[in-house]
Amino acid sequence: METLKEQMKVQLELVDDGFVRYLHDEIDWQAQLIAILGARGVGKTTMLLQHIKRYNTLDDTLFVYADNIYFTKHTLFDLAFDFYKRGGRHLYIDEIHKYKNWSQEIKNIYDSIPRLQVIYTGSSILDLEQGGADLSRRKLQYYMYGLSFREYLQLRYQVQVPLHSLDDLLENRISFPYPDLQPLPAWRDYVQTGYYPFFLKGNYLQLLNGVILQTVENDIPMFAGLSMGVARKLKTLLYIIAQSVPFKPNMSAIAADLGISRNDVGDLFFYLEKTGLINQLRSDITGIRLLGKVDKVYLNNTNLMYAIAGGNTDIGNERETAFYTLARVTEPVTTSSVSDFQIGDYVFEVGGKKKGRKQIEDVGNGIVVKDDIEYGSKGIVPLWAFGLMY
Repeated sequence: METLKEQMKVQLELVDDGFVRYLHDEIDWQAQLIAILGARGVGKTTMLLQHIKRYNTLDDTLFVYADNIYFTKHTLFDLAFDFYKRGGRHLYIDEIHKYKNWSQEIKNIYDSIPRLQVIYTGSSILDLEQGGADLSRRKLQYYMYGLSFREYLQLRYQVQVPLHSLDDLLENRISFPYPDLQPLPAWRDYVQTGYYPFFLKGNYLQLLNGVILQTVENDIPMFAGLSMGVARKLKTLLYIIAQSVPFKPNMSAIAADLGISRNDVGDLFFYLEKTGLINQLRSDITGIRLLGKVDKVYLNNTNLMYAIAGGNTDIGNERETAFYTLARVTEPVTTSSVSDFQIGDYVFEVGGKKKGRKQIEDVGNGIVVKDDIEYGSKGIVPLWAFGLMY
């Protein structure tokens, strides 16, 4: 136990709490059981350590990694009970998906030690956890996305751009109060290397490729019981999506190219989506969303395009990917029969600065979203502004 405490202190000394992700203030930190899910690399671990550093006392707090060597001889429940008997009240567990039978032990901790708060992080694929304990009625669950353009500006340039709603964007009430920092050059950097907080470490695309490999070679095969051969096909599939204009899935053709059954293709897309590597644009979000018809498939964010395909990407795909990645965090985005996207009563056509209204000229609530422009006008919104919505 003391070794675990010392390891936590080392982690807290290393963490910088000058910048905290958007999700922190949305969490009810008083709940007994909190789950924070998200793709690899988006900053879940750092946020936990920042919260401990700012709000907890070390006497009654413990932070552990779920794959710590301690658990080769001890169970998670044993740790929790021993910690509680010593006065512990706040137990933080990072990457809980790396601990076997985690859900059953978390349930036992919740039921047996009600005065012990448990907060854990895990891969977003844990949404699909089957069998074991049902924690849905016990936990508060949150999902962390990658950096918004607004967060990137704060982390990279230490500037505070106000939060904007979709209505702000549609009415062109966009505030960028920094005359010495133009949005477009910063936006180009963000599109290529700004979605994950570890961009500050350098060697960004190399690190991001490591995240991709860990996800397709470890996370998905471990959860779904897939072979390494299938993992290699997942990487091929990601490369195809990165180069597409954009990608409209033909399940039969993909199955033939990858040498797998047509039914298995849908599962692969599903796993890639749940682990934060792709986004699937669906035609209907009512009812059971996951059964909605998939119209287009995008990589989860534009940084993945540059990591996987380098400069060999389609600019139209890049722009649509950026729009969908950012807008879907706060808005229910679906496909449109007359344009690229639809949000509520509005349809959105995404393009470059010369993009016209021809395709949506007969649509009352049609919005043109233009890349490569600083500010918009009636019915025209700059693409970068959608990065200010969270």
